[in-house]
Amino acid sequence: MKTEGRNAVSELLKTDKNIEKIMLEKDPQGSLKSIFAEARKRGVRIQFVDRRTLDKQSEEKRHQGVIAFTSDFTYSSLEDIISNRAENGFVILCDGIEDVHNLGSIIRVAECAGADGVVIPSNNSASVTEAVVRISAGAANHIRVAKVNSINRAIDELKKNNYWLYALEADGTNIYDADLTGNIAIVVGGEDSGVKRLTREKCDFTLSIPLKGKVNSLNASVALGIAAYEAVRKRNV
Repeated sequence: MKTEGRNAVSELLKTDKNIEKIMLEKDPQGSLKSIFAEARKRGVRIQFVDRRTLDKQSEEKRHQGVIAFTSDFTYSSLEDIISNRAENGFVILCDGIEDVHNLGSIIRVAECAGADGVVIPSNNSASVTEAVVRISAGAANHIRVAKVNSINRAIDELKKNNYWLYALEADGTNIYDADLTGNIAIVVGGEDSGVKRLTREKCDFTLSIPLKGKVNSLNASVALGIAAYEAVRKRNV
C-alpha cells in the first residue's frame, strides 16, 4: 500500500506501522528534509529518485516529492473500538459512503474530534486505500477503522454496550437540541441515499442540521464535521 504526500507520510512515521521503504525526491528541501531525518531515525529504507519516477508511482501525481510503501491497511474490529473506548465512547458509522474523498474527510474529522473509531461496511462502501489515507491527511494511521459485514448488526452490538445511536438525516430533531453525552455513535449516510431506512429505524434518534439556504443538503463529510464537533462541544461543557 502506498501513502503519498508530505503530511500523510509525516503522520505515518509517527505510528508503529511497518514501512517497507520511502521513495524521496533527490535533494530534499523543506518538510522533505524532516521526513528524511525521521525516516533515518526509524531505520526506514530510503530510495532517492527523480520526480519522473515518483510521477510513475503516483496514481494522481500528488506525491509532493515523497511516497511511502507499507503493507496493506490493517483494519480493526468493532470489538477493538468498543474495548478501547474513552470514558465516554464515541463512534462514527458510515452507511454507504462510496466516494473516497468523503471517506477520507470523514476519517480525518473523526480523528480530529477524538472519536474512538470509524465503522464501514464491507459492501457498497469505499475502503481505506492510498487515496483515502492521503485525503485523511494521515489520520487513517491514527484511528481504528473497522470493516463489518452489516452496519445494522454493528448497531445492535453498540446498543448491547450501552451506546446511544444517532442517525444524521434531513427531517430529524434539531441537532443543537440533542444531548450527545455518554456513549454515542453517529451514523452518516451515503452521498445520494442518506441513511438507509432500516438503519435509521434501528437508531435511537434522528438528528438534522438546520439549513438556511436554498440547497437542501450538505456534503456527507461536512455534515459529519458539524455533528461531531457539536458532540465535542456538549461533551466538554
